[in-house]
Amino acid sequence: MAHDVTLVTGDGVGPELAEAARKCVDATGVKIDWDVQEAGIDVMERTGTPLPEGVMESIRRTRCALKAPITTPVGTGFRSINVHLRQELGLFACIRPCKYYAGVRTFFSSVPVDLVIVRENTEDLYAGIEFEKGKPATAELIEYINKASTDKKIRTGLDETGVSIKPISVSGTERIVRCAFEYARENGRKKVSAVHKANIMKYTDGLYLATAQKVAKEYPDIEFEDRIVDNMCMQLAQKPELYDVIVLPNLYGDILSDLAAGLVGGLGMAPGMNLGPNGAVFEATHGSAPKYKGLNKVNPTALILSGMLMLRHLKETDAANRLERAVAAVIAEGKDVTYDMKPDRDDPTAVGTQEMADAICAKM
Repeated sequence: MAHDVTLVTGDGVGPELAEAARKCVDATGVKIDWDVQEAGIDVMERTGTPLPEGVMESIRRTRCALKAPITTPVGTGFRSINVHLRQELGLFACIRPCKYYAGVRTFFSSVPVDLVIVRENTEDLYAGIEFEKGKPATAELIEYINKASTDKKIRTGLDETGVSIKPISVSGTERIVRCAFEYARENGRKKVSAVHKANIMKYTDGLYLATAQKVAKEYPDIEFEDRIVDNMCMQLAQKPELYDVIVLPNLYGDILSDLAAGLVGGLGMAPGMNLGPNGAVFEATHGSAPKYKGLNKVNPTALILSGMLMLRHLKETDAANRLERAVAAVIAEGKDVTYDMKPDRDDPTAVGTQEMADAICAKM
């Protein structure tokens, strides 16, 4: 029986990457009924929106999407297309495996980095609850806070201060921490590390930490620890091999996921998945790189590995394993790889996006 999957082709280099990833997923032999949907800047010129409702309807129907990068228009429309997708579809968890593959150029090539960032998607400072300086509502809020606070005051003045609200809830934290532990249990991981700044933000990050500690007691088979976020950054720079599954609130998760990607070669090597009760969206973590549009030049690895994660989600474990092994083999050989994966980025033997995908298919 075929799986129904929405393929969002994106813009910039998105369509090229979508073609490469689809080719590799199909080469595994798993039957996929692809519902191809366009989104992004090019679509906006025709429809007035970078994210047509047909895209959302398709993902709601299939409950599974592979999404190429999409440019968020500047100065109009959504604050972030990715954030809008996550909020509209209830995708509360962003899971980003960061694994080193032999042959990738990185300072950590001698370190067995293989960790997973589990980021909460809906709360924290990225919830988008902001108050612009100079607005009456902002002045009213500041006045209320200054009256309610006995020792901490916000600077007043008509054009002085903007305010962002940082909501952290018990239920939201329980959900993301359980997701991290369930992922660890299902994937044979041994440890979950909760990251926070509870020493300073005692009523938000403090709540997050206390809730995480409570949830951890439900998983006695998995080691649990916590780390303050600044210390965690240093730990990842010095000894990333000590970490396994790392669960974080939204803002810290965004920052540390890029840090972790840097350990294994950059965003071109970083797949991602966004999960919720009603479906999943799989995507590369890098942008749409419009200056490379149509050049058949960009590294397709991140979106191909996102397709591998999608196969695991669809319980096509053997196919996912074969695809990952093929990606690893092509990278290790170093022959049929894009320019960014060569020791010399001007190496004339570098291949294009589609040619690297073809080599991965041939390995399977």
